[in-house]
Amino acid sequence: QVQLVESGGGLVQAGDSLRLSCAASTTTSRTYHMAWFRQTPGKEREFIAAISWNFGSTEYADSVKGRFTISRDSAKSPMYLQMNSLRLEDTAIYYCAADIHPWKVLSRASNEYEYWGQGTQVTVSP
Repeated sequence: QVQLVESGGGLVQAGDSLRLSCAASTTTSRTYHMAWFRQTPGKEREFIAAISWNFGSTEYADSVKGRFTISRDSAKSPMYLQMNSLRLEDTAIYYCAADIHPWKVLSRASNEYEYWGQGTQVTVSP
């Protein structure tokens, strides 16, 4: 019902900025919560940020608060993750996700999100 495609990843130096995009196509008329997660080899998928179905609420992991900004203007617009002051430890595959049940509380748990993109690699070098 929802297809997600991430873009914008790449190789940057520590301290640089990068903006990720997540384009959504859907057969449902619902709006939905969306989120960004990231994963590195051998580790669990890590919550980064989420935005509510009405774009009114956001959540951030402590590790990115103040450096990353999640945004989305409308149900038909992409979701973005603006990443500033990138650090080596931000290197990961970044995934966007959608939770098509907007009556639920905005969640940081990956198992609350039903749809996932294929991921985009972000590599931060010294």
